Parts: sequence; C-alpha cells; structure tokens
Amino acid sequence: MFQLGSGLLDGCVLAVLEREDAYGYSLTQDIKKVIPVSESTLYPVLRRLQSEQLLTTYDQPHSGRNRRYYRITDGGQARLKETQAAWTHFKKGVDTLLATGEENMSKALATGEQVTELAKHSASKETDNNTNIDTQEGGDEQ
Repeated sequence: MFQLGSGLLDGCVLAVLEREDAYGYSLTQDIKKVIPVSESTLYPVLRRLQSEQLLTTYDQPHSGRNRRYYRITDGGQARLKETQAAWTHFKKGVDTLLATGEENMSKALATGEQVTELAKHSASKETDNNTNIDTQEGGDEQ
C-alpha cells in the first residue's frame, strides 16, 4: 500500500491536462486508468489548482447541459515541469534503495541526497490539504 500525496496528485492532474483540456469526469477516468482515484478526491484538487491559478475553466454545452472544462495555465506548465524533474530524481533514489544487493544499498547510502523538492512540496501540501490516496498494487480504491 502506498500513499499518493497531494503534490504528486497535482502533477498527475497537470500532466493529463497538458495533453488536452478535459472535463472532470473524463479527467477522473484518465487518471483511474493508472491509479485508483475517485471523483470526490479530484474535484477539491481541481478547485485548489484553479485557485492557485494553475488551471482555468470554461463551460461548453453538451447534450443540453454545460460541461466544465479545465485547461492548464502557463503557471501550471511551470509547476508540472518542476514536479516532473523532482519526481525523476525522487524515483531514482527510491529505485536505488529498493534494488536488491549490498552494492546498490551501499551506493545509495554513500551518495544519498536529502529529501527532494517534490517530497518537501508534497509534505507541505499534505499538511495543508490532507489529500492522500491509499493505493495497493493491483488493488481497488480504499
């Protein structure tokens, strides 16, 4: 079981929206293809990202109703690039620690760096927003 902090969830949302604008339900479905997440978890994230001016919204008619679409802003693009860089660094460290063999562990400990910016950012966001998602490999939403 792993917890997905809000900083990383923000990055996932921004990454999906970098490809194309999306309305809430379709965005949830795209993310659910990769990680278990509910609409009730994502909508507060979308509102927060919008209030931080990382997303904008617009309405578009569909079958007699309006759908609210989300679009990434330049600020959102910048945050996404930061998150991608921090994630790459963080993932490399975790991969090194989880790799089997004394040589890999010794290397990780000898060259170990402090917590990445992503982990720092995620920790502060989790404290502020308390948005965590429990995931299990191949499991369902908790």
